[in-house]
Amino acid sequence: MSSINCIVVDDEELARALLITYIDKLEFLNLVGEAENPLEALSLMKEHTVDLLFLDIQMPEIKGTDFAKMVNTDTRIIFTTAYSQYALEGYELNAVDYLLKPITFERFVTAVNKVKTHDDYPKLDAITIKSGYDLHKVKYTDILYIVSDSEYVTFHLAGKKIISNQRLKTLEQELPSSLFMRVHRSYIINKNYVTGLKGRDLLLSDTIIPVSDSYYDHVKQELF
Repeated sequence: MSSINCIVVDDEELARALLITYIDKLEFLNLVGEAENPLEALSLMKEHTVDLLFLDIQMPEIKGTDFAKMVNTDTRIIFTTAYSQYALEGYELNAVDYLLKPITFERFVTAVNKVKTHDDYPKLDAITIKSGYDLHKVKYTDILYIVSDSEYVTFHLAGKKIISNQRLKTLEQELPSSLFMRVHRSYIINKNYVTGLKGRDLLLSDTIIPVSDSYYDHVKQELF
């Protein structure tokens, strides 16, 4: 998708203005309108093709999560809210991401990059990893977890490791969020291999992966 048509839906004018400022900074995002409530958003969606909604959850008349159930499944949703207790409900509705106010531009970019990745999956089911002079084509489902060590990352597969010179933050934006999630500044895991949570440690079969405090609530809500 070369251009993503989007709408900002929020009853707070300042919140809409901030997101519109962020949208204007990214060439691949095309703002087709803003709305104070879901009813206004519906009118806009009848007039325009909308690929992405930035949707506030706590609004008068209709909650964003209720409105999301009325939206065509082809329209991606990124929830925005000041209340972290709505995160689980947002993810259960298959939202691409969940942004907690106040929203930084860096976090905003991470979310919208997931929209592009989401649209490429499952048509793309593998990643090409450059390791030295070699290229490895690896299926997403074969990756157990990824560990960062300074300028390098190590892809852990079943019985095999591949070291690549790249940043974990870039991978977080490129990998499909339906399969992968970051749980620590040094770790990204494949959600399908998670078998348990013990204290602040995730269990991936016999492997223990630490979960940092900043990711703990999200991990617990989404995986358990």
